Amino acid sequence: MEIHEYANGEVTLLWKPKLCIHSGICVRTLPNVYDPKARPWIRPQNATARNC
Repeated sequence: MEIHEYANGEVTLLWKPKLCIHSGICVRTLPNVYDPKARPWIRPQNATARNC
Protein backbone atom coordinates (compact mmCIF):
# COMPACT_ATOMS: atom_id res chain seq x y z
CA MET A 1 0.00 0.00 0.00
CA GLU A 2 1.24 3.46 -0.89
CA ILE A 3 2.01 5.60 2.18
CA HIS A 4 3.24 9.19 2.25
CA GLU A 5 4.97 10.43 5.41
CA TYR A 6 5.18 14.07 6.45
CA ALA A 7 7.23 14.76 9.59
CA ASN A 8 8.28 17.81 11.57
CA GLY A 9 10.36 16.29 14.38
CA GLU A 10 7.41 16.18 16.79
CA VAL A 11 4.79 14.30 14.80
CA THR A 12 4.67 12.18 11.66
CA LEU A 13 1.54 12.42 9.53
CA LEU A 14 0.73 9.43 7.34
CA TRP A 15 -1.42 9.71 4.24
CA LYS A 16 -2.66 6.51 2.65
CA PRO A 17 -4.30 7.59 -0.63
CA LYS A 18 -6.12 4.29 -1.17
CA LEU A 19 -7.83 4.62 2.23
CA CYS A 20 -8.71 8.31 1.92
CA ILE A 21 -12.44 8.78 1.33
CA HIS A 22 -12.15 12.55 0.76
CA SER A 23 -14.63 13.39 3.49
CA GLY A 24 -12.80 16.65 4.21
CA ILE A 25 -12.56 16.11 7.96
CA CYS A 26 -8.81 16.73 7.97
CA VAL A 27 -9.16 20.00 6.04
CA ARG A 28 -12.04 21.29 8.18
CA THR A 29 -10.43 20.26 11.46
CA LEU A 30 -6.85 21.41 10.79
CA PRO A 31 -6.86 23.87 7.86
CA ASN A 32 -3.37 25.13 8.78
CA VAL A 33 -1.99 21.61 8.34
CA TYR A 34 -4.09 20.36 5.40
CA ASP A 35 -4.56 22.63 2.37
CA PRO A 36 -5.65 20.75 -0.77
CA LYS A 37 -4.89 23.81 -2.93
CA ALA A 38 -1.23 23.95 -1.84
CA ARG A 39 1.67 21.75 -2.94
CA PRO A 40 2.62 19.91 -0.87
CA TRP A 41 -0.89 19.88 0.52
CA ILE A 42 0.11 18.55 3.95
CA ARG A 43 2.18 21.06 5.95
CA PRO A 44 3.66 19.21 8.92
CA GLN A 45 5.41 22.36 10.17
CA ASN A 46 1.97 23.57 11.31
CA ALA A 47 1.16 20.35 13.20
CA THR A 48 1.78 19.62 16.84
CA ALA A 49 1.15 16.56 18.97
CA ARG A 50 -1.52 18.61 20.71
CA ASN A 51 -3.57 19.51 17.63
CA CYS A 52 -3.29 16.20 15.73
